[in-house]
Amino acid sequence: MPHINKLYEISQRLKLVFIVVAVGIVVVSTLFTNQLAKSLAAEEQKKVVLWAEATRQLLNADETTDINFITTIIENSTSIPMIIADANDNMLFSRNMVEPKTHVYEFYLNEIMRLKALRPGIELKLDDTTQYLYYDDSLFLKQLYYFPYVQFAVIVIFLLVAFFAFSGTKKAEQNQVWVGLSKETAHQLGTPISSLLAWVDLLKMRHKEDNLIGEMEKDVNRLRIIAERFSKIGSKPDLQLVSINETLFNAVQYMSNRSSQKVTISCHFSSDEHLFIKLNVPLFEWVIENLCKNAIDAMDGIGKIDIFVDTEDDELIIDVKDTGKGIEKRKFKVIFTPGFTTKKRGWGLGLSLAKRIIEEYHGGKIFVKQSDLNVGTVFRIVLKQNYNS
Repeated sequence: MPHINKLYEISQRLKLVFIVVAVGIVVVSTLFTNQLAKSLAAEEQKKVVLWAEATRQLLNADETTDINFITTIIENSTSIPMIIADANDNMLFSRNMVEPKTHVYEFYLNEIMRLKALRPGIELKLDDTTQYLYYDDSLFLKQLYYFPYVQFAVIVIFLLVAFFAFSGTKKAEQNQVWVGLSKETAHQLGTPISSLLAWVDLLKMRHKEDNLIGEMEKDVNRLRIIAERFSKIGSKPDLQLVSINETLFNAVQYMSNRSSQKVTISCHFSSDEHLFIKLNVPLFEWVIENLCKNAIDAMDGIGKIDIFVDTEDDELIIDVKDTGKGIEKRKFKVIFTPGFTTKKRGWGLGLSLAKRIIEEYHGGKIFVKQSDLNVGTVFRIVLKQNYNS
C-alpha cells in the first residue's frame, strides 16, 4: 500500500536528519574547541616568553638585583615542558620534563630536535653568549586538542549502540507481529478451507462429469497450502531431502498456469541428474513464486523468466533472471526491508519473508546479483547445505 512506502521513506529521512544533527554537533564542538585551544596556546606562549625573560635576568643578575620576584615567576611555571640549550643543541637546563633513567643525552637531543620542528626557539641573550629556550604544549592543551576527536568517537559509539539496540528491538517486535499475523491468518483460513473442501467433494459426487470441479479443487488445495505456509512462519522448519528439480518444476508450473501467455518461465539445470537438498518445500516454493510474481509485475505481464540451477563447491546456486524494468543499485538491499514496495498494492513483505525463509530457515543467502534498468534483474539464492546428486 502507498502509505506503507510513505512511512518507510519518512523513517529513512528521520535517520538521515539524526545523522546530520549528530555530525553538526561534532563540527561545531570541534571548531569551538580548536578556537579555545588556539587562545590557550597564545596565553602559554606569553607565559613562556615571560619565563624566558625572568631566566635571562636571573642569569645576568648581580649583587644589587632583587631576584625574589624573578625566582617566583620561574618556580610557578609547572605545566609547560621547557629546555634551554646552547647554539650546538646541548641541553643546559630543563623544566617539567620526564627524564629517562638511561640515554639521557640522546633523549634531550631528540627532544630539542622535535621542539625545534614545532616552533623556533626563544633567544636568551646573555653577556657573552646566546642560549635558546624550546618549549612544548602543556598536557592540558594537548588534551584540549584531542578532545573533539574523543567526543566524536563517543558520539559514534553512542550512535552505534543506539542503532543496534533500536534495530534489535524493532526487529524483535516486527518478528512477533509477522509471526502472530501469519499464525492468526492460517488459523482463520482453516475453517473456510475445510468447508470448501467438503463442498468440492459433494459437488464431485453430484456432478462427476464436470471438469471445472477438478480445477476448483486444485485452487482450494492451493489455499490449504498457503494456509500451511503461514502456519510455519516462526516455527522450527521441517527440512526434508527433496529433488530441487521437481520442487522448482512444480513452482514454475503453478506460476505458468496462472500468468499471462506472454510470459514464459523456464528452468535450466547444469546436469541431467536430479539434485537433492534438504528443504521445507512449501516455504521454498513460496520464495520462488514471490520472485516470479515480482518479475511478472516488473515486466508488465510480457517477458521471459529463466531459472538457472548450478553447483559450486558445497553450494547450490539458483539464479532467477527476468527481462523487467530493473532495480536501481542503491535499492539492492533496501528492497528486502519490511514495508518497502514500489507497487500500488501490497504490504511490501514478499521479499522480506523470502529473505527470512532462505537465510533463517535454510541457512542460505538471497540477494540481487545483477540488475540493469530497462534490461532485467537477476536474483541469486545460495543454499549452503549438503546435497547429493
